[in-house]
Amino acid sequence: MAMEEKRRWKRYSNKSSLIGAAAASSSPVNTLDDGCLMHIFSFLSPIPDRYNAALVSHRWCYLACHPRLWLRVDRTAKDSSNPGVFPSVETAVSAARPGDTILIGAGGSHHVRDIQIKKPLCLLGGGEHPDDTILACSRGSDSALEFLSTCKLANLTVKAELGCCLLHRSGRLIIERCILQCDENPLDYLSCAIVSTAKGPDVTAVPDDAFSSLVGKNHHGDSVSVSRTRIEGGAKAVSTSGTLALQRVRVIYARTALLFWFDVK
Repeated sequence: MAMEEKRRWKRYSNKSSLIGAAAASSSPVNTLDDGCLMHIFSFLSPIPDRYNAALVSHRWCYLACHPRLWLRVDRTAKDSSNPGVFPSVETAVSAARPGDTILIGAGGSHHVRDIQIKKPLCLLGGGEHPDDTILACSRGSDSALEFLSTCKLANLTVKAELGCCLLHRSGRLIIERCILQCDENPLDYLSCAIVSTAKGPDVTAVPDDAFSSLVGKNHHGDSVSVSRTRIEGGAKAVSTSGTLALQRVRVIYARTALLFWFDVK
């Protein structure tokens, strides 16, 4: 009896899958041309909505991953013959338009040093885990990345040998599911995961329409939001020299690491 139930359930599941696939192919949205569908995808947040859209079909995957929607960093890229693909994070940031998403290729380390980001951008690691995509900053630099606008970092590891991983000047900085690593035995005040010099709500970075779906509407002023992030080494996890202060700290003790949630407002 149990075996008969399993066979019946298997037949039902297979039939349901075929019906679902047929329904998806005949959906009115698939009658739209590529340009219109890609314009719709541009309003989706890169993670998880646009990523999930890419799993629907081969056509949706092609459109959701089109260079017009994502800029990609590939260390093996030698020239600019492939549009939307850049050999370094710095060149991708320079070429990006406000609201763009930069997908940084997994594997190996990407060298970054005092890269100023003055426009709303989203930087995503292309690996399955944060430590699959590493941004490494060598000694002699103030920071790996410097933010002067509303930005988001997700699924990335940022390493700083001496200095800070992230320098926050202004705007709303969102850090999700990242790893921030500093020198394990630093000199005082020379090694810190996050440094904020923001002076308060008078300095406002307002995201444009393409980026508002990512950071949310009506978010003005300067702040740092950290969630599900591992912080290792450094003299301090956070250092502020402006008017912002650490708030709402939460820590989860995992087997191999500590995961942090906190805000700097």
